[in-house]
Amino acid sequence: MIILSGGTGTPKLLSGMREVLPEEEITVVVNTAEDMWVSGNLVCPDVDTVLYLFAGSIDPEKWWGVRNDTFATNDALQSAGQSEIMRIGDRDRATHILRSDMIRGGRSLTGAIRELTRRLKIRATILPMTDCAVATRIETQEGEMHFQEFWLTHRGEPEVLGLRIEGIENATPSDAVLSALENDDRVVIGPSNPITSIGPILEVRGMRKILREKEVVAISPIIGSAPVSGPAGKLMHACGYDVSSEGVLECYRDIPDVFVIDREDVDIGSVVGRGGGTGEVGGVQIVRADTMMTSPEKSVALSRVIVSAFEEL
Repeated sequence: MIILSGGTGTPKLLSGMREVLPEEEITVVVNTAEDMWVSGNLVCPDVDTVLYLFAGSIDPEKWWGVRNDTFATNDALQSAGQSEIMRIGDRDRATHILRSDMIRGGRSLTGAIRELTRRLKIRATILPMTDCAVATRIETQEGEMHFQEFWLTHRGEPEVLGLRIEGIENATPSDAVLSALENDDRVVIGPSNPITSIGPILEVRGMRKILREKEVVAISPIIGSAPVSGPAGKLMHACGYDVSSEGVLECYRDIPDVFVIDREDVDIGSVVGRGGGTGEVGGVQIVRADTMMTSPEKSVALSRVIVSAFEEL
């Protein structure tokens, strides 16, 4: 099974999926449009969250970074007058250093991530969406800025006028991503931000065309008119989408075969009733489930719903 992933939402799903499927059967294609170089090292926030999850070292409170990490290097840099856009832990920074040294030595991002998964003894396959350099740039009244600057420095507060993915027009899937898609017809679009986490993956050249030929189950990260977490609502509105599960489905257009929404969410199209059940809108099967993964048990339960959805396709 291939799972498209961004930050917090989808890794919570992955934590359940690894209890339902053998890890060797899980391939995660991860957003890289939020990557940036910090203090000479390449930080890949979404990729690293997935790495730490499968390595068993993720901070379970924040759902990013390493559990019980220390921040001596970050604090020393701050004391020396060099502030960093991210507060990077020492063990987390070690990952960035290893990856950056491999890239400076001639490896692709995919090759560097493959080596990190080997060193971390991860059995799942973790693939960056592309080896090409891309970056989500947010247009605000205060000027255009990298997504990380918008979210971390400005705490997502500026009004969003639009966004662009720098370099996406030249971005192609890696051979590893294409090979994974050739060998597996089941694709999950995880409950991550549809604009800045999933959107860049879909915009990599040829991805939408490939996914239209697959069996695709997508999970909405919106309940009612608000995202479960993060700035998805503000970004969806700026891009002209309704902040709702229906708006998420519009983002994905003709890709999903099954769309999972929360059992307490508002109706989509002709789908009525709450608390479970299925319906269909525009040829897409709508399934209701508990998508609020507030415990490991709930993550496992949602994973089972997804596996069952594939079995019924």
